Amino acid sequence: MVARVATVAFQGIEVVEVDVQVRLHPGLANFLIVGLADKAVGESRERVSGALASLGLSLPQKRIVVNLAPADLAKEGSHFDLPIAVGLLAAMGVLPPDEMAGFLALGELSLDGRMNPVAGVLPAALHASAQGRGLICPQAQGGEAAWAQGIEVLAPNDLLALVNHVKGSQVLTPPEPAVAPPRDEGADLADIKGQESAKRAAEIAAAGSHNLLMTGPPGSGKSMLAARLPGLLPSLSPAEALEVSMIHSVAGTLEEGKLLRQRPFRDPHHSASLPSLVGGGHRAKPGEVSLAHNGVLFLDELPEFARATLEALRQPLETGRVSIARANAHVTYPARVQLVAAMNPCRCGHLDDAAQACARAPRCALDYQAKISGPLFDRIDLHVDVPAVSLADLALPEPREGSAQVAERVAAARAIQARRFAALPEDRRPRSNAELEGRLLEEAAELDGDARGLLTGAAEKLRLTARSYHRVLRVARTLADLAGEERVGRPQLAEALTYRRMALSRT
Repeated sequence: MVARVATVAFQGIEVVEVDVQVRLHPGLANFLIVGLADKAVGESRERVSGALASLGLSLPQKRIVVNLAPADLAKEGSHFDLPIAVGLLAAMGVLPPDEMAGFLALGELSLDGRMNPVAGVLPAALHASAQGRGLICPQAQGGEAAWAQGIEVLAPNDLLALVNHVKGSQVLTPPEPAVAPPRDEGADLADIKGQESAKRAAEIAAAGSHNLLMTGPPGSGKSMLAARLPGLLPSLSPAEALEVSMIHSVAGTLEEGKLLRQRPFRDPHHSASLPSLVGGGHRAKPGEVSLAHNGVLFLDELPEFARATLEALRQPLETGRVSIARANAHVTYPARVQLVAAMNPCRCGHLDDAAQACARAPRCALDYQAKISGPLFDRIDLHVDVPAVSLADLALPEPREGSAQVAERVAAARAIQARRFAALPEDRRPRSNAELEGRLLEEAAELDGDARGLLTGAAEKLRLTARSYHRVLRVARTLADLAGEERVGRPQLAEALTYRRMALSRT
């Protein structure tokens, strides 16, 4: 008899069902796992043997063959421990095989039989729900699996509790859906004195999900502004929360199996490698750009990142997804992020201060900023200078307006954007003004004759690319939404043009 237990393998956030087949043959005692298993899966033999020993059971003195079908699909990860153990228990007659047919199982086993958390429980639970199956997972991730509607979730602490539940001598309590608590930001825009232009740019960026680059000398408050941006953003919608949590689940970063409701804020160090930023490695795991999906990716000291690493961001910023091609994997992850970056104007950081600037100014600024390619600069909607804070600004009292007041205006502008496209099909509906394109952009940012003349003249004078032209229109539409204006007027367009990057003179 062949005992069968269903589990899954992952290709990005996509789930592929795997049939774990266990059979006991007469012959020399042996334990084989076949089906293109990696080292972690091969080591399941020892973990499963130890877990069974914790139940007072020893492996039968037979030839044990575990087949992971389909055989040509690479199997990676320790989550195969539990389905192998359950299949083996069914083959040994400890568990009834028909009881296991209605469940999908995944989890890592300790040598004492306890179940350890694994990556990918949320997408596995959604797959089980679509297939009309239940799910067996570690207790620590029961709250994660419970978000899949209409399925039976068994979340035991150890293998013994699972066996007792199936045999009827113990009842496992169904887990409740768990939500991650709000981040304790402890940071408010009111903490920043002066920098009103930069605060205005941060508000526009939050209202329309626009990319933002802040340039200024060290200590001017660029990182402080970026750290306060999450406090201006609205919470994730239920659909967005599920999508973001699935990525973090596959990456193994979903703490305690709790669904995320706040937008991610990722700030990798400038020494980050290309695979860590865009994804990859042996198992083609999601990178920072995917972990920041539907949130903010903050790159401080932008020119200090490796050029190849930054150039790899160009496609995700344009398409909202990142494709990772490896010899053994080809996966695609969502990567719809709001890029926020900060940089000094030059290597010494004091380009505009003659008393502190180095002897190579302004040539050093040209060389330093040349580390960022023109196409990447072109993908940033808002370019804002953040000058050094004066002593007079530091002596001012705390600003009256903080993050809460700005967040209210941002929420109102986002609500206008949501109503504007509510009638469109969900798969074609922009989530913010930053996603407007084609006919939708033309309709939403329709200009009157005066404003159109201003844009045409500015486009010629500033030599705007087609991409820059459209990004100006998107920013202008966001400014009109913040002002509560139905149409984009000359004032909004003029302000939007001030946020385009002005190249340094080479003379």
